[in-house]
Amino acid sequence: MADPSTYRPAPGAIPTSPGVYRFRDEHGRVIYVGKAKSLRPRLSSYFQDLANLHPRTATMVTTAASVEWTVVGTEVEALQLEYSWIKEFDPRFNVKYRDDKSYPELAVTLNEEFPRVQVMRGAHRKGVRYFGPYGHAWAIRETVDLLLRVFPVRTCSNGVFKRAQQVGRPCLLGYIGKCAAPCVGRVSAADHRDLAEEFCDFMAGRTGNHLRRLEQQMQEAAAELEYEKAARLRDDIEALKRAMEKNAVVLADGTDADLLALAEDELEAAVQIFHVRGGRVRGQRGWVTDKVEDVDTAALVEHALQQLYGGDTAPVPREVLVPALPDPVAPAQEWLTGLRGAQVDLRVPQRGDKKDLMETVARNAQQALALHKTRRASDLTTRSRALQEIADALELDSVPLRIECFDISHLQGEDVVASMVVFEDGLARKSEYRRFQIKGFSGQDDVRSMHEVISRRFRRYLQEREQTGEWAVPEAEGEEDGPRTDDGRPRRFAYPPQLLVVDGGQPQVAAARRALDELGIDDVALCGLAKRLEEVWLPDQDDPVVLPRSSEGLYLLQRVRDEAHRFAITYQRGKRAKRLTAGGLDAVPGLGETRRTALLKHFGSVKKLRAATVEEICEVPGIGRRTAETVVAALASRTPTAFAVNTATGEIMDDDAVHQGTQNTESGEPK
Repeated sequence: MADPSTYRPAPGAIPTSPGVYRFRDEHGRVIYVGKAKSLRPRLSSYFQDLANLHPRTATMVTTAASVEWTVVGTEVEALQLEYSWIKEFDPRFNVKYRDDKSYPELAVTLNEEFPRVQVMRGAHRKGVRYFGPYGHAWAIRETVDLLLRVFPVRTCSNGVFKRAQQVGRPCLLGYIGKCAAPCVGRVSAADHRDLAEEFCDFMAGRTGNHLRRLEQQMQEAAAELEYEKAARLRDDIEALKRAMEKNAVVLADGTDADLLALAEDELEAAVQIFHVRGGRVRGQRGWVTDKVEDVDTAALVEHALQQLYGGDTAPVPREVLVPALPDPVAPAQEWLTGLRGAQVDLRVPQRGDKKDLMETVARNAQQALALHKTRRASDLTTRSRALQEIADALELDSVPLRIECFDISHLQGEDVVASMVVFEDGLARKSEYRRFQIKGFSGQDDVRSMHEVISRRFRRYLQEREQTGEWAVPEAEGEEDGPRTDDGRPRRFAYPPQLLVVDGGQPQVAAARRALDELGIDDVALCGLAKRLEEVWLPDQDDPVVLPRSSEGLYLLQRVRDEAHRFAITYQRGKRAKRLTAGGLDAVPGLGETRRTALLKHFGSVKKLRAATVEEICEVPGIGRRTAETVVAALASRTPTAFAVNTATGEIMDDDAVHQGTQNTESGEPK
């Protein structure tokens, strides 16, 4: 535990301007990011008597080892910079919203010649019309299925569409009347685009015109005794009405608004958001956060607004309704206005339909928090018990909050690789995963490979510790340079584990222990998990530690080991596939991907390219005489290699098949 007075800035050194500040721990890791209208009073408040601080704030300042700040021009700039740094550094003491998955949206790709209706997630693309987000993808598909009777817009993938064009036969939806089948020319591109735009108009809330038009057509068909047509139109009208019922009107004035509500207790808070477009609830989403910092409702609202709109994942509507306004409100409102490009009204609803709807959102937030607590109680208890069982079985001084596991993977001594996976608090932290290529030797030797990987990982750890001046590092001949950045970004190997797990038995554990001893590291616990009997091996012990089969600790170690194995074998298979698909042009110096593609497109195959003269190769755009001579020399000197086999189909591939497969893989098209 650090004494805050040891790193307190000198009196008068802190400016009074707006800015953003960062607290770092002893490893240089950013643990908290905050902003202030005036930096001096805000930072000074952290260095008062610990008894006067909130318990979470006291924990933060005693964990920190330094503080720094950046001055900005306005409070809006401070808000933007704070959000950027929280996303970049992931500080442990800042509010973190969990379950912030990418919610599905209904998208119409108006940027294509034949627009397609589909479910999309992630960042918005230019030229695509979006509706939502929705809580579940099936809700989108139900709505689309109802609307395709009236607006038979294409929903198939590009591959299916191209295939239908080639064979001249539409897919099943084309036969049952739920697609206009532009792939076979039943409608023109212009008519199909009109259908897509009508679909968008209906989804945007302009439903009256379509219903009146269909009702008029139904009456005309009945008057002309075309009863079958009239019946179809009647069914279409019913389908549209059912789709409209799924999005009932909640605000009669056709408002576009986002309503944000909170439910919180001393430890956690749940956020619920309703997206209202055209007066109808078009989507819903929610988050849960640990209140690791001392924040009130207004600060939680500000964090939620940053999370919702800061990543360009949700468009900003004209109104944003919240339970409490950020303090001060002007910077947040100005920031939202800048994102939207027009005025945004950020306010608390006081009366009427909007207040009633806000109460509904708040009830959803209360239910979400209660459900989360029910789920987490069991999960947190299980993980805590598993970590405690591991600590007891291995006789550790404390529970291993950070566990790293290493595994070696190869295929008969070829493409030897290793993986490092990280579990923190019993959960996988995939951003910390690392992959290694075995460089010190060739061939199959798992023990030697394990020694090399552990040495490289902890040598990098010592090098990064050296940059902070915490201790000297032994010279490491031929080892890679240290980290490229020194500004608090998450480093690749900066944080040691409390427990190091290797996949294997006594030999692998001994190799890892030898690597740690050579580097002088004696404060990292080590064990190995053998697959045969799931035995836990410790260094310098002849007998393994046998955990009960029903032990949560053993189950956690198995999960860590299996994840390391999965990560290693995925990397090894990728390297093997890349090696098998490498062709003659890949080794030509100075020949990049663009010119390789141009050569293959011009000649059709490596075989024909090998038979071409320098003059013929020079005819390819972008290929000069010197490059052409290099290509001819490289292909002439290359002896035919052993045949390559497609591991998925068993097919034997020659050079042409290899390069064709490489091209198809890069273009994303099936072979």
